[in-house]
Amino acid sequence: MFITLEGIEGSGKSTQILHIFHFLNTSGLKCVMTREPGGTQIGKKIRSILLDPDSAVMNSAAELLLYTADRIQHIQEIILPAIAEGGTIVCDRYFDATLAYQGFARGLDMTLIQNLHQLICRNLMPDLTFLLDLSPEIGLRRAWNQLRSGSRVDTESRFEKEAIAFHERVRTGYLTIAENEPERFRIIDAAQNEDHVQSQIIRILESEIRQFGDQSVQDTHICT
Repeated sequence: MFITLEGIEGSGKSTQILHIFHFLNTSGLKCVMTREPGGTQIGKKIRSILLDPDSAVMNSAAELLLYTADRIQHIQEIILPAIAEGGTIVCDRYFDATLAYQGFARGLDMTLIQNLHQLICRNLMPDLTFLLDLSPEIGLRRAWNQLRSGSRVDTESRFEKEAIAFHERVRTGYLTIAENEPERFRIIDAAQNEDHVQSQIIRILESEIRQFGDQSVQDTHICT
C-alpha cells in the first residue's frame, strides 16, 4: 500500500506521519517512511535549493523540474523497491503537492505537469491520500511558531514567506484535487488538536487496511 499525506504549511503532516508509521509497524506491516522533496541523498540536495529562502527568485518552471527530478530519484531508489518487496510506503507529500503548488498556486499548465508525471514518473499514484486541511492563517501561524522555537530550520522557510493569497490558492487546489478523486482522498480537519487528528487517521487506516487485504500493490499503482 502506498499512502501519502498532503496539506499546506503547518497542517501537521510531519507529526502525523510519525503516528502513522508507528501504527503500521505495530500492526505488523513492513513500513517505509519517506518524504518529498528530500527522500534520497540526491533529493536532500535538491530540497536545500527548493526550500531555501534565498531561492525566492527561482523561475516556476525551474521549480517544477527540480521537484520532478527529486521525484523520479525518489521513485526509483525508494518507492518502487519498497513496493516490489510488498512493503507499505507512507510519504510526506507527493505528486498532488506539485499540482497544488506549481499548478494551482504558481499557474503552470496542468497538462504539462500531468504529462511530466506520466512520462517520467510512470504515473505512479498512491492508494490512499490524507489531506490535512485547515485555513492558511492557522497553518502559517503554526509554521512560524515552529520556526521561531527552533523545531524547524529557517533555511527551509521559502514557502512560509509566500503571500497569504498563494497559500489560499494551494488550499483551493488541494480541495479541488480531492473533490475530483474522492475514492483516494480522505480529508481531515487539521485545525483540531493532534490527538483528534491522529484518532481519525488511525480509524481510517484500520478500515482501509482491511479492505486492501492481499491485493497486489504493484498492479494497482502504475497507470497507463
